Amino acid sequence: MAVRPRLTTAKVVDAALDLVDEHGIEGLTLAAVAARTGVATPSLYKHVASLGELRGHVGARVLEEMADRFTSAVLGFAGDEAVAALMHAHRAYVKEHPKRYAAMPVDPLHDELQAHAGRKLLEVMLSTLRGYGLEGSEAVHATRRLRVIVHGFASIEASGGFGLPEGLDETYDQLVRMYLDDLGRTR
Repeated sequence: MAVRPRLTTAKVVDAALDLVDEHGIEGLTLAAVAARTGVATPSLYKHVASLGELRGHVGARVLEEMADRFTSAVLGFAGDEAVAALMHAHRAYVKEHPKRYAAMPVDPLHDELQAHAGRKLLEVMLSTLRGYGLEGSEAVHATRRLRVIVHGFASIEASGGFGLPEGLDETYDQLVRMYLDDLGRTR
């Protein structure tokens, strides 16, 4: 008889992320995760209390992945180069994981399960913008503008919403330059 590997919360979240990648957040059910991990659905309750909690873990993992990827992208850069690297890394993540990105929580800072990962991601963004002398409210506004630009573009791109023949990379580069020009005026 084959010994089944011990199930952990991390393995449950891994299986959930695989399902999200394949079917979107709508396809994430406890029954599907149980089937993926080879256990009965009630066995999952040792690791997550509900589908809502599992979605919270999925969102936290997505935030962690993004924070790690963005940190790697900006290391060794400062100013415009760091911000451009961050923006390109963000878009690349969405292109690679569109369904996973769609599972990202909208407001993780006010969710106990996701707050740590949300702060980690926010800190990467705020740190990247510190070279412009932005602090407090100015830094928050600049971070929001960055998020709106990248999220808006990448989400529309991931859903196939740009049907005209002009190159998307060129449009995105224009948006990055526009944002950098705006930041340059804050110095």
